[in-house]
Amino acid sequence: MSATLYRNARILAPSAAAATAFVVQDGFLVWLGSEPAPISVTATVDLGGALVTPAFVDAHVHTTATGLALSGLDLSAAQSLAQVLDLVADAARRRRGAMILGSGWDETRWPEGRPPTAAELDRASWGSGVYLARVDVHSAVISSPLLAISRAASFEGYSGDGLVRLAAHHAAREAALRSLRPADVAAAQRTALARAAELGIGAVHEMSGPEVASIADLESLLSIAAEPNQVEVTGYWGALGDIETSLRLGLQGAGGDLFCDGALGSHTAALRTAYADAPASSGSLRYAAEELAAHVIAAVEAGLQTGFHVIGDAALDVVLDGFERAEASLGLARIVAGRHRLEHVELADDASIARMARLGLVASVQPVFDALWGGPAGMYADRLGVGRAAAMNPLAVFAEQGVPLCLSSDAPVTPLDPWGGVRAAVRHQHDGFGLSPRAAFAAATRGGWRAAGDDASGVLAVGAPATFAVWDAVSVPAAGPDERISAWSTDPWWAQTGLPDLDEPPRCLRTVVRGRTVYDAGS
Repeated sequence: MSATLYRNARILAPSAAAATAFVVQDGFLVWLGSEPAPISVTATVDLGGALVTPAFVDAHVHTTATGLALSGLDLSAAQSLAQVLDLVADAARRRRGAMILGSGWDETRWPEGRPPTAAELDRASWGSGVYLARVDVHSAVISSPLLAISRAASFEGYSGDGLVRLAAHHAAREAALRSLRPADVAAAQRTALARAAELGIGAVHEMSGPEVASIADLESLLSIAAEPNQVEVTGYWGALGDIETSLRLGLQGAGGDLFCDGALGSHTAALRTAYADAPASSGSLRYAAEELAAHVIAAVEAGLQTGFHVIGDAALDVVLDGFERAEASLGLARIVAGRHRLEHVELADDASIARMARLGLVASVQPVFDALWGGPAGMYADRLGVGRAAAMNPLAVFAEQGVPLCLSSDAPVTPLDPWGGVRAAVRHQHDGFGLSPRAAFAAATRGGWRAAGDDASGVLAVGAPATFAVWDAVSVPAAGPDERISAWSTDPWWAQTGLPDLDEPPRCLRTVVRGRTVYDAGS
């Protein structure tokens, strides 16, 4: 059996802080220490003094949409409505009448303060079909041809000016995505996975479902992920009551982005009290507690994890009620054993966090949301008022109260950027809610594996899967003991190891997944 020695490295390892080398065989670390290695090897890789860490896990990704954003019309940098229309016009010239798909616009940063209308898109695109998703992907603007094809005007959430939310948005998105050929979908998925590998991400959790993508889309991704030398993909299918699809496809969970509400930017997150900037609305609550309880019970009986998209506090109340109803049927031990997930869970107060901890629920969070939209002058403050917005994304409180954390990007809502996520978790805009660097890094690596039920991965130790990243950086000295991580991880090694300077995130040189190199900057 072949064995590879990786040598001349600085290694972030729990049991061997002074280690400079390790051996990988059959996808596992079989030796870790200082040379010479006491194991016969067939290949040697000199890492030139680089830093080796566990690879990152992005625990909430929409792979096809991410690939389309990377290779298509990305509006995230647009500074005005006028600039968006110019970009649409340019895309229309290149696309020659084909459907134009774009994403990432945020009208709260524009001088016009509003999105484009259908009429404006029609003029800019010379009558092409246009679908432009808002940055939160819970609303979009569409052109008149797409409006006709999708019949979005007949669904709840159509505003009459090309803006679609709720069911109207889902109809428009489904019609727009039907314009993609299977080869287009596969190309987008490969683009996203290649970008993940280039950033030191060894695994992604795909949050699919009928309101996000088709079953064929998910099957395509799983087929690509099964190829040699690919980033690992853990699949979730979020459709209430649909257990069979997850079982048939061998997925980790019947849930994930199972939408219990929407998003704050689109005024669709379900709140206990009305929006500060839309007093007539408190958002949209999708399901009742009884429905959620029935889904949890069916998934647990089938041996599946569940997960729910929940952003507003009213939605969180209903989801927790649903889990507690399921607990009455299944017992607390079976609920806790499932490691069920709450995606986003941005408006959680102390009482809700205590309920989450008791039920063993995992918080799958996106720290960059706070970096982009938090703070006293951000979009969250506009939507909720400064006081309520200051209570959002309490990452440190989750950790301190025993709620397991995993970090993610929700790409394409925010870009794939694992070090950026760690930095945003550390530099939370509300005092007391940020994590220490080590706690954030743990949540971005081992936390992602644990959220998917894998306790062996995410650490460099003998017997662990050889999933790691190599960086052109040295670690900085570690600070003292990290109490914020002690509530949910007993790894003592975080007290004696350091991480790269978050102000100068390192460049990934190599990403290895279970012993297979999926990215090599030198090749």
